Amino acid sequence: MTDQNNPGSFGSARGLSQKIKKDKKRKSSSTRWIGRQLNDPYVLETQKRGYKSRAAFKLLQIDEKYKFLIPGRSVVDLGCAPGGWLQIASQKVNSLVGREKVVGVDLLPTDDIAGCVSILGDITDANIGDELIKILGCKPDIVLSDMAANTTGHRQTDHIRTTYLLEVALDFAIENLNKNGVFLAKCFKGGTEIDSLSLMKKHFSRVNHIKPDASRKESVEGYVIATGFNIE
Repeated sequence: MTDQNNPGSFGSARGLSQKIKKDKKRKSSSTRWIGRQLNDPYVLETQKRGYKSRAAFKLLQIDEKYKFLIPGRSVVDLGCAPGGWLQIASQKVNSLVGREKVVGVDLLPTDDIAGCVSILGDITDANIGDELIKILGCKPDIVLSDMAANTTGHRQTDHIRTTYLLEVALDFAIENLNKNGVFLAKCFKGGTEIDSLSLMKKHFSRVNHIKPDASRKESVEGYVIATGFNIE
């Protein structure tokens, strides 16, 4: 059973296993994906808890270690659809009804989530960044980004495209964060992320890599968290 006092933990659920019937009309890769989804304890818990995505557990687990989602802090979530990170951020930082401290943006629509405001837009557009700050009503204490480019199947190309989104998110964070703010973003290791990491080390007191348990072991996915933002 799940340990309700530890939102990122799972017990016997890891032992579940379902076999998928073969279907001649379905590609083998699709069959493998379906099987992985059905046997993934995080997918099962996502459904039980009503989270918008299994990615919610990634944020929960990162926060369990670094404890940065504190009541009263303001949050901007870049690439927020379908809303898993918005849900967790709202639960953690919103202490007063009607005083929402979480805003998000994505190219795709996000369902309404209590305690959050989300908008449609492209964060590479400077006007969208200004609109987020206007809606929030203050500078953010935390900037989150789970953005990743749609995969092409070519690892180096995918790395470069996702690193570009990391750079966009970092530029927004450096321009807008409050002093001692936190930046958390998806970061694929592969070489082109080095410049972004160097920039983080220049503007933040600590920079750490983390791969939460909810990130699949076979995935190249990882995250970087930068804390202690220094305003120059």
